[in-house]
Amino acid sequence: MELVEDLVLSHPSARDLSIDEKRQLIRSVFCSLRRELEILHDYANDPDVSEIMVNGTGGIFVERKGCIVRLPIAFEDAEDLEKVIRRLAAHVGREMNDLHPIVDARLQDGSRINAVDRSIALGGPILTIRKFNKNRMTMEDLIRRNDITREAADLLSRLVQSGYNMFVSGGTSSGKTTFLNILSDSIPSGERVIVIEDSAELAIRNHENLVRMEARKANAQGKGAVTIADLIRTSLRMRPDRIIVGEVRGGEVVDMLQAMSTGHDGSLSTGHANSPAGMIVRLETLFLAASGFPIEAVRNQIAGAIDIFVHLKRSPDGRRSVWSIAEVAGYSDGVVQLNELYHRVPHRGLVATGNRLIHVEKLIQNGLADEEHAEDAR
Repeated sequence: MELVEDLVLSHPSARDLSIDEKRQLIRSVFCSLRRELEILHDYANDPDVSEIMVNGTGGIFVERKGCIVRLPIAFEDAEDLEKVIRRLAAHVGREMNDLHPIVDARLQDGSRINAVDRSIALGGPILTIRKFNKNRMTMEDLIRRNDITREAADLLSRLVQSGYNMFVSGGTSSGKTTFLNILSDSIPSGERVIVIEDSAELAIRNHENLVRMEARKANAQGKGAVTIADLIRTSLRMRPDRIIVGEVRGGEVVDMLQAMSTGHDGSLSTGHANSPAGMIVRLETLFLAASGFPIEAVRNQIAGAIDIFVHLKRSPDGRRSVWSIAEVAGYSDGVVQLNELYHRVPHRGLVATGNRLIHVEKLIQNGLADEEHAEDAR
């Protein structure tokens, strides 16, 4: 670094630069010489940065502590940015070119990259890096931040322990993966857990009997693909106590819901939606597209498979919080009925609705029902 400083400061063109500009130039040259992420190097190593977004040569943005800010740097040209993208893709055996203009991959440290070639991105190559959070959050962290109440957290913990099937919904970057990690902490340590993901991001801990599988895209010849649906089907032959699917976004919804409704209690998954009711509609749509089943049969399947929906939302200030916890009460009058237990109220946080949990059988069987739930069952 000292050598780079001497070279930069001795160059005639550096004389008219401000101190901040000189510092930025030194850092850019140093990162370029390291030839990994080049000018993105410092931000990739910044623990406060959770996402890096490069919009071609037009600008670089980062999400730092929940807020998106524009950086005072940019790649000089599309070729420099393409070099970084190809270098990252090569680390995981991928390539980006006219035949493969989109790269979606996981790096060795768990970070996820998405890149789009300039042949289809009009402003130049696009690169998005979602960083792997090395400091795994816990339920206690969420309680301290008022993202969930202790009462609601205690209920969710007991529901997970008792084998309720749960679905975590929310928008992009709402914290679904983080929350799924936290829920998994309540799975009894002696159970066999099968984790299935499109891109490995979950950090399940405290489980010795753990199997992790990752879907695989087809090769350049269009062969060798292994889908999440394939992995769910094969997981059923692995004697699972719990099946955790990182995200349901396609035809695998059929296999996931069938697994949930055929004895694999305590399964967990996530999906994109704006509310628990919206998640049900999305699951219906995905199921219908993949199976062609009658809508009545699809809704019955959803109602019989999922016990609890937890909905997360990202606030304008960047906070990711629990906004709703709802029980699937059943199916009647052509609608999957929801019994909302908690919802977030402005200036009050997450509050109980006053509705009682209807289906308490699993809690009672596992000795985890409180007095009120036990009384409701009687």
